[in-house]
Amino acid sequence: MTTVRLPLFPLNTVLFPGLVLPLNVFEERYRAMMRELLKTPEDEPRQFAVVAIRDGHEVAPSAPGLPDPTAVPERGPAAGFGADPLRAFHKVGCVADAATVRERPDGTFEVLATGTTRVRLLSVDASGPFLTAELEPLEEDPGEEAGTLAEGVLRAFRQYQKRLAGARERSLASDAELPDEPSVVSYLVAAAMMLDTPTRQRLLQAPDTASRLRDELKLLRTETAIIRSLPSLPASELTRAPTSLN
Repeated sequence: MTTVRLPLFPLNTVLFPGLVLPLNVFEERYRAMMRELLKTPEDEPRQFAVVAIRDGHEVAPSAPGLPDPTAVPERGPAAGFGADPLRAFHKVGCVADAATVRERPDGTFEVLATGTTRVRLLSVDASGPFLTAELEPLEEDPGEEAGTLAEGVLRAFRQYQKRLAGARERSLASDAELPDEPSVVSYLVAAAMMLDTPTRQRLLQAPDTASRLRDELKLLRTETAIIRSLPSLPASELTRAPTSLN
């Protein structure tokens, strides 16, 4: 089994291959990670792994708070993730390639990364200034009838977009181009739909592209039917989309 070791960036969201991830990095453990990435030669990829948090918080408390106002906040790379960080994260994540790592005058970082390949989380090391992980790359198996399923998902996604635009009283760009490669379709739709983190995670770790597309087709039909019955979606972004401070 071939494995790789990369810095680990846990988030309250799911990153998919091919999708762009902007980050505002201000916590010291993640700033240390970015300083380390900047040591990578410019002609080599600056990579880290993103995993969705199952139990814990991506931003560690920085001051005493409830329920004990005198409690000393946790410090260190695993702060907020418990005694065994491996158990706090979902086991399938995505490698991110940082095209832009820009340090600001105040020491924080502006990062723009793109998801590349899925990986399985095998172990987590908290002995350094930031978390690192041993990861197993996961191949993308197309499965059976992926091409036909992708066509159906694209049609259903167009209807979903139209219903969503109508519920939000927004216009829909009819000339927007969508990909036709099944795996790309599956990841794009998974990222674009209004889904909670557990559902996105389920799609990310699907055994093959066809399975992911079948799941998405069911979700699209269900979500489109729900939107059709609602007069508006005034706060859908606030209630169903996670916000990342990092």
